[in-house]
Amino acid sequence: MSFGETPITVIGNLTADPELKFTEGGAALAKFTIAATPRTYDKNSGQWKDGTATFFRCAAWRQLAEHAADSLTKGSRVVAHGRIRQHDWKTDQGENRSMLVMEVDEIGASVRFTTVTINAKRPAQSAPAAGNDAWNTDASPSNQGSDEPPF
Repeated sequence: MSFGETPITVIGNLTADPELKFTEGGAALAKFTIAATPRTYDKNSGQWKDGTATFFRCAAWRQLAEHAADSLTKGSRVVAHGRIRQHDWKTDQGENRSMLVMEVDEIGASVRFTTVTINAKRPAQSAPAAGNDAWNTDASPSNQGSDEPPF
């Protein structure tokens, strides 16, 4: 993590299976959303109440992306750590759009409410390509001028 970045840890549930795709350069990218819903205990009723959910759009890269796509599914309770990045783009109509995305550095299943089995096999380490800007990976025409951000 670099100086000045905004670190964040989110605990919540995946709203859908991670979407795995590959850039033209072959880098894996997993996109997914984590819903974090606070719960409070109401002493008067003696029951737990759900608060308003916050949805975090997330991106994981390279080997982490592939592992997340292979390991996590819709509804998985996860603990994710990363940093907030702002992504800007223009629509076909020339309107400026912007959104915050959590670039995930670490993610794992939460064992608070369930158990998981860990595969102890350690894959070979691969170094990221030098000079690659992770947010400029998909400049394909299908994403240019779209209302959806290109990641």
